[in-house]
Amino acid sequence: MGGGEPVEGAGEAAGLTPPPRSYEAPPARSYDAPPPRSYENPPPRSYEAPRPGHPAELGPPRSRREPEADDLKLRDLVAYLARGLVDHPDDVAVEILEPGDDAAFELRVHPDDLGHVIGKQGRTARSLRLALGAAAGRIGRRASLEIAD
Repeated sequence: MGGGEPVEGAGEAAGLTPPPRSYEAPPARSYDAPPPRSYENPPPRSYEAPRPGHPAELGPPRSRREPEADDLKLRDLVAYLARGLVDHPDDVAVEILEPGDDAAFELRVHPDDLGHVIGKQGRTARSLRLALGAAAGRIGRRASLEIAD
């Protein structure tokens, strides 16, 4: 008997007996019950939703609206922040893609400055989006920023 070999009956002598093992099968699922929810089996919809990309989901075509003063202020904020980050500040351009309460902006910079605007693991871009969202929230709006490559 050397190192860690089990000895038969040693546990019983010390009063240590393992509990008897029993196996209980999981309860059988009745076929009347719905299957469990999962990623492959989403819950049933109570309404008929349009397919992604279907024209009914996109809604009626939007008419091009003129940007309001708040849209221009948010655009200028993004341009100001981006000019402070890049080596070619004259090449910074911010376009208003969608004006209104849920505004969308597109930032274009010199190709050499794209890394400065995006930052390591997108942290600078995330910060720009956060600052834009905070400024938009102060005036009761929402805003998103896309960085064009």
